[in-house]
Amino acid sequence: MSTDSAGRILDAVLTLLSRHGIGGVSMRAVAKEAGVALGLVNYHYDDKTSLICAALRRIEDQDIALVEPDPSLPPAERLRVALRRVADPEFLTTEYLSLRLQLWSLAQAGEEFERINTEAQGRYRAGLARLIRAARPELSRYECAKRAADVDVIQNGMWLTALLGLDRASLRRAVALCEDIALS
Repeated sequence: MSTDSAGRILDAVLTLLSRHGIGGVSMRAVAKEAGVALGLVNYHYDDKTSLICAALRRIEDQDIALVEPDPSLPPAERLRVALRRVADPEFLTTEYLSLRLQLWSLAQAGEEFERINTEAQGRYRAGLARLIRAARPELSRYECAKRAADVDVIQNGMWLTALLGLDRASLRRAVALCEDIALS
């Protein structure tokens, strides 16, 4: 499968999840949304579960990219950049925020989805903890992990707040609070 087709198929899964939840995802609906033949979807994915798992992994990759350090910046600035990314406009659209809610709810829909979500959250928090440790090397690994968990909870709350009605002032305060937690 070409990268273009693979990308379109996963984009279609994410779009359908965002709009209709897990009930709106079927092999046929994905093929239609992606503009590819049903046979192409069936060839590369065994079933709906494998499609959704692939989509979850794609979002995990995007989340991990949020906490990838930029080696050109000093450690504290790397951390600030990562903390501010979650409030970027691309993550504050209704479609993206709806998708996040659907992805979180998938953890209750099946063990495989729960495992992927849990592992993804663990990797995100570990990446964030590494950024905190680089910026604040005097902190213990435990303290960095604790701060990363606190930041993650606030960030998820930011996205829920944005979904309920964009309040930019609250989002800015939440980002500042994350910076305080991570850097104080």
